[in-house]
Formats: sequence, C-alpha cells, structure tokens
Amino acid sequence: MIFHSINPYNGQQIGQFTAHTEAETRQMLDRAQSAFTSWREVPIAQRAILMKRAGQLLRDQVEDHARMITLEMGKPIKESRAEVNKCAWVCDYYADNAAQFMKDEHINTDAQKSFVKHDPIGCVLAIMPWNFPFWQVFRFAAPTLMAGNTGILKHAPNVFGCARQIEEVFLKAGFPPGVFQNLIVHHDKTESIIAHKAIKAVTLTGSERAGSAVAEISGRYIKKSLLELGGNNAFIVWEDADIDAAVKTALTARMLNCGQSCIAAKRFILLEGIYDEFVEKFTAAVRSLQSGDPLSESTQVGPLARKDLADQLQRQVAGSIDAGARLLLGGKQREAYHEPTILGNVKPGMPAFDEETFGPLAAMIRAKDEAEAFALSELSEFGLGVTVCTTDVKRALACADQVSDGAYFINELVKSDPRLPFGGEKRSGYGRELARDGMMEFVNRKTIYVK
Repeated sequence: MIFHSINPYNGQQIGQFTAHTEAETRQMLDRAQSAFTSWREVPIAQRAILMKRAGQLLRDQVEDHARMITLEMGKPIKESRAEVNKCAWVCDYYADNAAQFMKDEHINTDAQKSFVKHDPIGCVLAIMPWNFPFWQVFRFAAPTLMAGNTGILKHAPNVFGCARQIEEVFLKAGFPPGVFQNLIVHHDKTESIIAHKAIKAVTLTGSERAGSAVAEISGRYIKKSLLELGGNNAFIVWEDADIDAAVKTALTARMLNCGQSCIAAKRFILLEGIYDEFVEKFTAAVRSLQSGDPLSESTQVGPLARKDLADQLQRQVAGSIDAGARLLLGGKQREAYHEPTILGNVKPGMPAFDEETFGPLAAMIRAKDEAEAFALSELSEFGLGVTVCTTDVKRALACADQVSDGAYFINELVKSDPRLPFGGEKRSGYGRELARDGMMEFVNRKTIYVK
C-alpha cells in the first residue's frame, strides 16, 4: 500500500510512503522487544543525555520540522515553529525530572523495609493524530523512553513525513536502534500489532471512534490503554470579567491551529449582561485575522488538514443554522479552507452545541446567570476542560467542583504544559499524560516488602 502526503493548501503531493509489510512489521516489533532488554539497563542519567540531545536537535532543525508540519497539515508556520520548540521543552523537562519521578517511594509499615519500585514495562504503541503531529508524539515519547520503555509510533497517514523526521531525531540523538521506531501501516493492522507479545500498552490520541476501537482491542488482549479523545470545551465569561482580555484569550483558544484542537474553546457561554459586548468585540477580532498560505509569516488562519474535515464542519454550520442559530460571520467553505465562522444564539440540540466542531467555528451561547452557565457547560458528553473569565478569582476557585472536566482554567485558555497532568473525563478518554502522572502511566509500580 502507498500513502500519499498532500498539501491541503494547494493540493500538491509532498511525498509518498510505502507501508511496511507484515514481515517487516513483525521484525520491528521483535526489534522493540530486543531493544527493551538492553535499554532498560541504561542508567537514567545516560538516557537523559540522549533526551537532551534530542531536544537540542529539534531546536537546531526547527525550520525543517516546522515546514514539514505546515506542508502536511496546513498549520501556520509560526505555530509550527512553536510546536517544535514545545517538543524540545518536553524533552528537557523529562531529562531533568525523570530520575526524581522514578525514585523508590518508601512507605512505613510493619516490615523491616517496604517501598514501591518503578520499573519499565516494555514497548508502548502510540497511535497519534495529525493536528499536532510533533507535539502529540513527543509528549508520549519523552516520558516513555526516559522510563526505560521502548516505543513504536503509528502516526496518522497524512503526516508520515513528520513521523519520519521524528524517528530521525531520536536516531541522530543517539538512541539505540529499536528504542523508537516509526511504523507505516494502515489502521486495519492495529489489532495484530496490539496482540503481539512485544506490545505491553497502547496510548492513543484521536477521535472517539478510534479510541473506542482501540480500547476494545486492548481489553481483549488485557493490555493497558490510555485515551485522549475529543473535546467540546466551554469558555465561560462572567459579567465582572475584563471583556477585552477575555476576547483576546478567546481568540487564541478558538482559532489556534485553525480550531483543530481537542482542547480548543468551542462553546462560548456568556452571561446576559456582557453577551452583546463580547460577541461584537470577538467578531471584530476574528474578522481581522489574516487567511492565506500557511507558509507565509503573516498568515494566521490556513486550511484545515483535509477537505473532508472542512466538509464536516460545513455540515455542522448548516445544521445549526437550520436549527435556529444565527450566522454572524463567515460560513463559507472552499476545498479544505473554511472561513472563520461565528454562530449566535446557539442552544442545546444544535450541532454547534452538542458535537465537537474541529475547525474555526465559535458558538455563542447565552446564560442568565453563573449557575446556568455551569449547567450548560456540563451538558456535554465530553470532559476535557473549562475556562472561566472573571475578576473574582476567589469565587471562581470555589466553583471548581461544579466542573466535571479534567481541567479548570481561570482567565486562561485550556492548554497542555509538561509540568501539569493532562487528560479528560467522560467521553474525552481516560488516563493522564505529562508531569509525573504521565510517566507513571507506563511503569510497573512494584511493591517491595522485606521482613
């Protein structure tokens, strides 16, 4: 099978990639198992040197990597550079902190000595998406490899150029062959890969449908899975908020990566007293965004990663308007490009409220008071994160338990940070990435007891 990498901005082919055969795939899995037996014995200080080197290589080659991201999935070039640099940060973070995270945890019991030891588990399969083609991989790889595990990447087919560059980073940094491998296969090979004895766990970032399928397969073979799935984040603005600051934050929260982010703000829940002001200022801010070639330094909004994604967003816009939403801005599509779009008076039951909208669509929702705002926020099957904008931080902190999502941000967009655990609840998945939590997901917390 041949996979083609297509530039969504102009439809031109960037490259093509030949799928690994079944024999080649088995060889890679066996190599990962063999590499694990020696990699786990490498001192963590030595692993840290290699991980630091990987981070530096990312910085040194930021232009090459950023260009590949932009060509393959359409992210504006400035955002692509920021993504690569964030990957370097996560490499440094785990290089600096892994030894502390992996330390034995001594616990006082009636034993002479009792403690928890942290051992690597083996090879972890990573099934990764196209929207942040470098970051999603490195936030898995940095803690997983530093823990002494090996990793196999099955990336999204439209970003196989990025996948190849990522593998090259680890090899050039000095990681032994087999510690990190890029596997090029169709998704119909997923079950046979998970079933292989070398694979001890699976991490997936992607759609709810993909997550459900991988969780079912992993469960059948009694292998741990971590899922980071979709989101429909609420961005709540109280009447006492600094509206200009809230609009500035909201613009990034919705339009970063052309809205193609699970943690993007999608439902803007606005209290009656500030609804009109916020919508007017937000609409003006969106109208001023520069669309165009994502390789241009001035471009802020590029195409979506594929035409079918733009088609889906267009259906959601049309369905919401048919159900009574008001089109305030945009609404048109051309191939993979979809205009930044704002819908007013969105209500539950409309696609723009109920569904994850993966693109530059902002849904404006009225709430009579703070209680109704939180109630509307909770009317979602997803649970990644919520933002509340207010000048009364103390009161907002007291409301944190009204939110069932995995994150609650006050006066800031929901975002990932290597120092903080990241993950969702409900249909947004389970497990945590990043921070110490992310490293602990794929280690054997072994109890040691001495009498």
